[in-house]
Amino acid sequence: MSAGRLIGIGVGPGPSGYLPLAALAALRSADVIYLPRARGADLSVALQCLDGIEFERSRLREIEFNMDPDRQVLQEHYAQLGAELAAQLQAGLQVAYLTIGDALTYSTYGYVLAAVRDLLPQADCVTYPGITSYAAAAAALHWPLGVGKERTLILPCPDDAASLRAEIDSHDIVVLMKVGARLPWVLALLNEMGIARHCAFARRIGLSDQVLANDVSALDAASASGYLAVLLIRKTPQEKRHESKGQS
Repeated sequence: MSAGRLIGIGVGPGPSGYLPLAALAALRSADVIYLPRARGADLSVALQCLDGIEFERSRLREIEFNMDPDRQVLQEHYAQLGAELAAQLQAGLQVAYLTIGDALTYSTYGYVLAAVRDLLPQADCVTYPGITSYAAAAAALHWPLGVGKERTLILPCPDDAASLRAEIDSHDIVVLMKVGARLPWVLALLNEMGIARHCAFARRIGLSDQVLANDVSALDAASASGYLAVLLIRKTPQEKRHESKGQS
């Protein structure tokens, strides 16, 4: 019997056209495709990201992923899932695990990969990178994530304004992820610091209810808050660089 393989696939942040060609080929060759869905959600966002893409949907196996703050609960959840995947690899199956954005950037796949490797240290694993939410947001908003020697920080949102202010003060650009219900006080802080006009916001990029804003000074937190959001924070306005005379 040939050895199985675990295939991690980042499907991107929304538009189906963002799935890399190599990842698409791996998706179509998989025997089983694990499709995570957030607890309480009616539809998997990862599946929405594959809308219009042809592959054998009978191979899908939807699972509810657990983001319980209790680390012990999380560990048990992913240990159980890892054991299930490990058994399928030992049976020689090609097992794909889908995740939104990039497979190894704040993704549940990182937990799954670790759990499988704990049980099968020599397991054949391949991971296909995906487009992150902040890369897609930057592209949609024409918002450079770093120019020259600017220092860029990718940061899960802190729980208090003082911590976030300190990070903004010590970096040129902060990519703020996992904002969630903190959005009201984050927007208030950016306005207080006088930088909201050159900060940007995106949520559910490429999906039917996407929100895009190149200036967050007047962004309504109540309507913009939600899952799959990212803030691009620039401490100072981007410098305009003009070509020198004589250049074509």
